[in-house]
Amino acid sequence: MSLPISLQGKDLTALSGTILGRITSTPREPRADHILKLESRPEDADLQGYVAVITADRWDEALGLKGMAPVVHSVTGLEALADGDVVSLTPGGHVRSLYRINSPHNALFATERCNSFCVMCSQPPRSVDDSSRIGELLRLIDLIDPGTRELGITGGEPTLLKSGLLRIVERCKERLPGTALHILSNGRLFYYGSLAQQLAALAHPDLMIGIPLYSDLDVEHDWVVQAAGAFDETMIGLQNLGRFGVPVEIRVVIHRQTFRRLPQLAEFIYRNVPFAAHVALMGLEIMGFAVANLDELWIDPVDYQHELVSAVQFLACRGLNVSIYNHQLCVVPRELWSFCRKSISDWKNDYLPKCADCRARDDCGGFFSSALQRRVSRHIAPIV
Repeated sequence: MSLPISLQGKDLTALSGTILGRITSTPREPRADHILKLESRPEDADLQGYVAVITADRWDEALGLKGMAPVVHSVTGLEALADGDVVSLTPGGHVRSLYRINSPHNALFATERCNSFCVMCSQPPRSVDDSSRIGELLRLIDLIDPGTRELGITGGEPTLLKSGLLRIVERCKERLPGTALHILSNGRLFYYGSLAQQLAALAHPDLMIGIPLYSDLDVEHDWVVQAAGAFDETMIGLQNLGRFGVPVEIRVVIHRQTFRRLPQLAEFIYRNVPFAAHVALMGLEIMGFAVANLDELWIDPVDYQHELVSAVQFLACRGLNVSIYNHQLCVVPRELWSFCRKSISDWKNDYLPKCADCRARDDCGGFFSSALQRRVSRHIAPIV
């Protein structure tokens, strides 16, 4: 997942390829792995040894570059980058944030490819050869602060990297042993028990695989993911992960095509995936394919509260850990508030002006910013 800080400057040294580095705003030793961030051009500072230098100031070529690191200058918005952030610099002077040290919502974007074509996919897949991304991700992991509490792996479909995904998980275990790892996958390639077994053999101490299940009926699930046979592959994949002891989370995106059978799906999960560590019932993110299919997918969350209450209570009463994601408290019955989580990543989370006076705002999940100009519940109102 590409984070929202994306800046543009001018590449003075004609970079021949992408550079990754950890941001520092003060001179430090050792300098390897670090990109020095300067607000203004130095006159006589020692800039050698850094992987690169970035600055908001204009840089004069006459300053002299012999033996010095590459320079990207005239970068606007540089103050958004904090010490410890990891960025990539690409030819032409583009600065892209890959990891933000002060954010709890960091993820490794594994691939743009996917073997499903979900009707509400917020990250539409592309058929591209991005296998070179594996090396970049391994390098990125080396630069991430070991104190990071949680890290996601997403796509596309990360399992399409096959052995590459295993290498990424192994590197996370080695370099970030205290960091929880959450992989978003459609689960279909775990149909092959060998992949589930190899993942389990890595023995990552805090790993979870989040896998979507959209219906208890194969025809409905397959329609949502636009792939015949996907339901059977996913269910066998889940059983393989459970057999080898890999923790799984079931993720259910609720929309007009899935809400009616939420109670039946809850019972199906309880009977067929009782080993699930967590069940997340999620509101729709209006991005990607969801925009084009909005009329077919959108339903006001207020209109499926009966089904939501039934599903949550069924799972909770049977001891499953269940949460409600991406919902506003004012559209959810108070009896479900304890299950609601602030789940939307900070960089795409927003509120309406009318939410300013709501006394429950600090506990409310808010909105995807992409939804505010498209579709929100007719029942949004401040809680007073």
